[in-house]
Amino acid sequence: QVQLVESGGGLVQPGGSLRLSCVVSGISLEEFSIGWFRQAPGKEREGVSCISFRDGSTYYGDFVKGRFTISGDNAKNTIILQMNSLKPEDTAVYYCGAVQQPDDGSSWLPYFPDPYNYWGQGTQVTVSS
Repeated sequence: QVQLVESGGGLVQPGGSLRLSCVVSGISLEEFSIGWFRQAPGKEREGVSCISFRDGSTYYGDFVKGRFTISGDNAKNTIILQMNSLKPEDTAVYYCGAVQQPDDGSSWLPYFPDPYNYWGQGTQVTVSS
């Protein structure tokens, strides 16, 4: 059974930091890349950051570059999203998702949600004073 479990969300003041974790079970991180997405009320789910364990490649949405960092521990099947300099517009439910990688050994980091095969339940991030 495939499971992705997010944690680490909460309420933080503008300028603060949060560290989100996504623990993955039931799939190999060599065969699946992991992406973080977020969805605010009334808005579509948008890509935040993705990582491939095949070659270490990463992707960041323009709105988080320089503020967020994605990393992973393959041995612990855990992907971390370190979020610094948080802004009120970062308020959303944050989800991690897993997308199957190509059979040719290359890495694929889609920043849109449609191709993702599995999702976690989400964790709420609220940035407010």
